[in-house]
Amino acid sequence: MDLPAAVTLFIISTAVIGVAGTRLGRTADQLADLTGLGEAMVGGILLGAITSLSGIITSITAAAQNHPELAVSNAVGGILAQTTFLALADISYRKANLEHAAASYTSLMQGMLLIILLSFILLLAFSPEVSVIGIHPASVLVILAYVAGIRLIWRAKARKMWAPKHTAFTVEDRVRYFESETLNKKSVSARFLILAAAVAVAGYMVAQTGIVIAEETRLSETIVGGLFTAVSTSLPELIVTFSAVREGALTLAVSNIVGGNTFDVLTVALVDFAYSEGSVYHAFTGGQTFIIILALILSAILVMGLLDRERHGIGGIGWESFLILVLFVGGYFVLIFT
Repeated sequence: MDLPAAVTLFIISTAVIGVAGTRLGRTADQLADLTGLGEAMVGGILLGAITSLSGIITSITAAAQNHPELAVSNAVGGILAQTTFLALADISYRKANLEHAAASYTSLMQGMLLIILLSFILLLAFSPEVSVIGIHPASVLVILAYVAGIRLIWRAKARKMWAPKHTAFTVEDRVRYFESETLNKKSVSARFLILAAAVAVAGYMVAQTGIVIAEETRLSETIVGGLFTAVSTSLPELIVTFSAVREGALTLAVSNIVGGNTFDVLTVALVDFAYSEGSVYHAFTGGQTFIIILALILSAILVMGLLDRERHGIGGIGWESFLILVLFVGGYFVLIFT
């Protein structure tokens, strides 16, 4: 595949991801109401996993073809892009700071789980290299830690030991869709799966074209993966988040981003299974370590913003959204020019 064909296919695949992501937002909101699970759980787990499909396929495909730098940069770069998308969504919601209006215990717990998993992956990169059948045993621990964290969040939601203070600007999760002949769990679930499949196929094409673009332009795989493919495969999160904000499903918007970010960390462990040259954690470059640390900082800022719940801040958005935008642009400026 030559460069013009790769760029064309990259754009087409990105468009498919964008269109499917637009429809996923409302479908997920319908599922949340029809199943009774709520926006926070559906957004953070189910929708977060589905909108991460394109990124997962991209990273696993790149790792299987011996491109670990592209694979990991895409996964962690997706966290940076998606967190920044939430800051952009905050700009679009003018009534109050989005993190104030959509505060939820589930989103806070998911944010802390994200920080823990990112820190653990960074720790592995500086630990002695261990490999069993080409896989680091700790990759299994990452997956188990994710499952245990989600179980803890589910139990905590059921116990209701903590809840954000309700204010005049708080937008609570409310039921807006009800079972009917034209709208039922079976039809909505089928539509959700079809859209998920479209996102997965488009994600595979993004991976293939991303490798070609990196090779033909001689850009580093960290830049291509951490910026271009990461932003492209994160389009479902962008579209879903803006759609959810427009529909008034603010909790779904925030939990989709935080849950998707947590799932992206899980992707790094899956990449280790696909990478056949040994532990992927010890194939990290300085650029990838930089991206992981930046993702940790942005995630911590987001959690602090969810806790602080400033109503209005700089430019009508929360201080956390302002800092996230500045650090994202500044971080990639440093990465590209160094």
